[in-house]
Amino acid sequence: MPATDLTPAAFLGHGNPMNALEDNRYSRAWRSFGASCGKPRAVLMVSAHWFTNATAVTAMAMPRTIHDFYGFPRELSEFQYPAPGSAELAQEVADLAMPDRIGLDDESWGLDHGAWAVLCHVFPDADVPVVQLAINALKPFEYHMELARRLAPLRERGVVIMGSGNLVHNLYEIDWSRPEGGFDWAVDFDAKTREAMLATPARVIDLAMDPDYSLAAPTPDHFIPLLYIAALADECGCQANVLVDGLVYGSVSMTAFTLGAPGAGPGDAPGDGGAPLLPDPQVTPPDQTNI
Repeated sequence: MPATDLTPAAFLGHGNPMNALEDNRYSRAWRSFGASCGKPRAVLMVSAHWFTNATAVTAMAMPRTIHDFYGFPRELSEFQYPAPGSAELAQEVADLAMPDRIGLDDESWGLDHGAWAVLCHVFPDADVPVVQLAINALKPFEYHMELARRLAPLRERGVVIMGSGNLVHNLYEIDWSRPEGGFDWAVDFDAKTREAMLATPARVIDLAMDPDYSLAAPTPDHFIPLLYIAALADECGCQANVLVDGLVYGSVSMTAFTLGAPGAGPGDAPGDGGAPLLPDPQVTPPDQTNI
């Protein structure tokens, strides 16, 4: 199928879950992406925050809104994103993944904040069914790239595939006094990742050997969702676009990429950068917030 007939796909740097409540250049870029999608059949979401020891998909009719973070205002902890699920799509995911096994989870998970904090802007009416795919922490990067290739036919069936994480995500190095901008190593790694995504997306997997990778991704959970979008880009021979870019608090990248949807270009998204406030580090240190 021509790339122009495929549903869009995206990797979104989700950052602070307070972005769910914010009107800033990141949330506006996410809304722009959603507008470019129209009303798709469903979303398959790969979120950094379902990082577990198996591969599974949510298969319940109404996935719950999971508030998997600490130290944030009550308003965020009470936020609901009541999108329906899709047992039909969950089974399609499991079928496409064969011979690898994907479990159907009809009760234990739902939509974590890596999913709903961006989806509430992408599809604010919560009227598009969402199925979430767990990241199997026991598998190497090559497994995730191959799984993404097997799932590529979903883009021919009206499904928007999304990854939610951060190219750079080091909560131990967060600089509370630096709401905008990044450390030199973070800026460099963000730039290398952007270069790979825009030129030869299959090379993103090689960034694990980069000298800055251990600082950028001290744990791989927030980086792996990017691999799914990189593999989809390589599979269809598509040009990835930068939807929005930027770093906050020194060590978190907000850079986002789209496939089959217009990109704003580096730094071009409208509005103020304005990173939302983190919890008071004297009460809840950033590395304990689970952002």
